[in-house]
Amino acid sequence: MKLEERIQEEMKTAMRAKDKARLEALRGIKSAILLAKTEKGAQAALAEGDEIKLLQRLLKQRKDSAAIYHEQNREDLANEEELQAEVIQSFLPEPLSEEELQTLIAQLIKNLGASGPQDMGKVMGAANAAVAGRAEGKLVAATVKKLLG
Repeated sequence: MKLEERIQEEMKTAMRAKDKARLEALRGIKSAILLAKTEKGAQAALAEGDEIKLLQRLLKQRKDSAAIYHEQNREDLANEEELQAEVIQSFLPEPLSEEELQTLIAQLIKNLGASGPQDMGKVMGAANAAVAGRAEGKLVAATVKKLLG
């Protein structure tokens, strides 16, 4: 089932359950999907990779907002952002553990024949394609740098 269809079904469930916080998060996701579909040069439907990138962007926005609210001692708003982040996270693929990520990147380095920091770009391109939304870019970059260093 496509992401948009899953969101629509979840919205119906949230409406029936009168779960306002979850419904608000789902509406935010649906809004972002509709905006992405109406951008200039966009396809009629989003590809799976584009859906994952969209969800990751939304998740990062919520986490950043929650961090700012915590700094400003606005726990009510921070909790709301964290709840929305949890809802968004539920639509993303299961994240890789650090061990799984290291194993995957070590295998890529071996397959590509990378030998040092000068090959970081080549490894990063392959690693980002291989993890496909299952790990944050910063974590991937740090792991590649550590393994190549």
